[in-house]
Amino acid sequence: MAQIDRFAITLFEEAKRFLEKAKSEATEEGKIAYLNATLLIGVCALEAHVNAIADEMLMREDLNVLERSILSETEYELQNGEFVLRNRLKMYRLLERVQFIHRRFGNTPLDTTTEWWTQVDSALRKRNALVHPKDSLVLSEEMVEDALRGILGILDALYIALYKTHYPALGRQMDSIMTF
Repeated sequence: MAQIDRFAITLFEEAKRFLEKAKSEATEEGKIAYLNATLLIGVCALEAHVNAIADEMLMREDLNVLERSILSETEYELQNGEFVLRNRLKMYRLLERVQFIHRRFGNTPLDTTTEWWTQVDSALRKRNALVHPKDSLVLSEEMVEDALRGILGILDALYIALYKTHYPALGRQMDSIMTF
């Protein structure tokens, strides 16, 4: 298992543990902090998983320059009549990368009508509101648990499409293996 895979798994377990801590926290101040941490780390976990999968797919020989650009988030340009990758960051939207990976390597479009898709989309909006605040945002346990359930759903969909098996932590649902 690659280091990024272990890190992605650890981040998701941390997010689930912070949700458990939020649920048992007596103070409102503590609950809010745990919920914020849950959402932020949960989305980081999703991005780490997607990056790990993208790194694995980059090992394939049959990729064109645009596919490599999307997977590696590297800019490309036309140089001497051909497209080449540049050593510069080119960011793609996370959910667009997920859709690309699912379709290209799972050979089917991702079903964006599912509940988990809506939950992940909402989670990303809330994460963006926390990271780039224009107004205050108070998260609830339900909002954050929905976010984690959405992340779990999208990871499971990717694993089924790419590896023909469920995401390994699916059976634990919201139960973390961490005890801090």
